[in-house]
Amino acid sequence: MHPPKPLSGGLGFEPKDGLMPNHHVPSASMQPLAQIIDLWTAEAENVDTPIPGLGFFRRPLPTEPDLCLVEPALLVVVQGAKQMLVGGVPYRYDPSRFLITSLEIPGRTQIIEASPEAPCLGLILTLDLRLLAEMVAQNMIAPSQRLKDRSSVAVGELTPRIFDPVERLVALLDEPDAIPVLAPLIKQELHYRLLMSDQGMRLWSFAASGSPNHRIMTVLNWMKLNYAASMRVDDLAARAQMSGSAFHQHFRDLTTMSPLQYQKWLRLNEARQLMLNSRLDAASASFEVGYESPSQFSREYARLFGLPPKSDIEQLRTHGAV
Repeated sequence: MHPPKPLSGGLGFEPKDGLMPNHHVPSASMQPLAQIIDLWTAEAENVDTPIPGLGFFRRPLPTEPDLCLVEPALLVVVQGAKQMLVGGVPYRYDPSRFLITSLEIPGRTQIIEASPEAPCLGLILTLDLRLLAEMVAQNMIAPSQRLKDRSSVAVGELTPRIFDPVERLVALLDEPDAIPVLAPLIKQELHYRLLMSDQGMRLWSFAASGSPNHRIMTVLNWMKLNYAASMRVDDLAARAQMSGSAFHQHFRDLTTMSPLQYQKWLRLNEARQLMLNSRLDAASASFEVGYESPSQFSREYARLFGLPPKSDIEQLRTHGAV
């Protein structure tokens, strides 16, 4: 089943400031979804649901910015407010605005509105970039204007057309036998709605084969599989079919890092998982991910995570990280 083709110019419209007026979801419409998330997260801050790729979160108090992994996803807050900081730029989202992320990059997440009586409640749904690519290719969906920025993170207006499939997807939790059949169809509709939203052009730029953003994403996927290998920027640029200077600038615009900084981030994150889950010591983990000097690894690890490897892993285990 494929979503219907747009009746007119696809993503050709671009309302002033990227928003369409008078299309907000009424706050009262958020309450049933907030109640469901409240029940599911009563015992934990983060909960995975039986629907693949769908999780809920709950935070009872405002927080300081906390390091996190930004994956391609849709994030919706139904109560309270959060913000994501990527490259020092804040992206605030609340019941009127969703957050969309298109690449796997580091960021910092922060709760800015929450209390024990009214905790910050929301959901995260992993995006299927292959599904978006199929829709772009099969429906000839293409924007009529170029993006004003190359950021892989953005905030869009949460309209009823987007909120409705979100609500129906969550409602399937009360009908578990229907999840395998209906969840993929609702997700397909939601991906289409996002392509037709005020952030559709951004998603198109990552989904359309051959586009500059798609080429960078392809390189990122290769780097994630080969992070331990020695890399030259010129070789990565050739893989993206770009000049060295164009590749470096485009890469930095999307990830807020240089290619070699991104490789370092991949290595340090993988080492952290090896120490946490496989119980490797710091020296063994450093060699496993491509470092030649354990002391250099420890310095760069502490710079990223705020603690030396051993102290960081002990703290994660104390707090129940898996």
